Amino acid sequence: MNSNMPRTTFITGASKGIGRATADYLAQQGHQIIGVARSLPKAPFPGEFVTVDLANLEQTESVLALTDRYSITGLVNNVGLSQSQPLEEINLPDLSTVLDLNLRPAVQIAQALLPTMKQSGWGRIVNISSLAALGLANRTSYGAAKAGLISLTRTWALELAKTGITVNAIAPGMIETEMFHEKVSPGSKEEQLYSSMIPMGRFGQLKEIAAAIAFFCSEEAAFITGQTLFVDGGASIGRSLI
Repeated sequence: MNSNMPRTTFITGASKGIGRATADYLAQQGHQIIGVARSLPKAPFPGEFVTVDLANLEQTESVLALTDRYSITGLVNNVGLSQSQPLEEINLPDLSTVLDLNLRPAVQIAQALLPTMKQSGWGRIVNISSLAALGLANRTSYGAAKAGLISLTRTWALELAKTGITVNAIAPGMIETEMFHEKVSPGSKEEQLYSSMIPMGRFGQLKEIAAAIAFFCSEEAAFITGQTLFVDGGASIGRSLI
């Protein structure tokens, strides 16, 4: 595939947050976007949007049938679910739900799109992991799921290395999203505490994550595969002592 050929990118969890920011960013770069999510976007979507609950296996399968009319060579596995529970309070059905939604759609959708990517000899898969993959108190299920995405990334990259398809992951740290501010009020002591844990002393912006995803989706990233990029203001390195 040359740089002049149209690119169509499939994004899960595309109605808000990182997914929506990525849809906007890639659309500005000329990508045709297909977005799916359980909730409708609040603003006009820059492409085709399909409402689907990816927690449901059959609904996910049905929406994938719609992709037959597109030549999709890009996939951003962004949909996810987080729950905060200490070890002794983890509800096992909830554990299964978190693991399933963070991992199963990524596998299911990648399987559906691989034939087209292989036929094109070109493809980009970007899995959205998290800083929590390195370990975070009270995030057993979420951290395990996001670490699982890193493992999927490395495994798929090895399997697909000679096909022209690259597989990489983005691991965001604390990013200013609607969901984040629903839990942490702007200007609160809690917000100050969280920002003090980040060496850069600030939270990430959605566009900064979208730009990193866009790089992995680009022609220029053709020799990069199996990698996880932490976009976290240095939080994965450790806390600043200065």
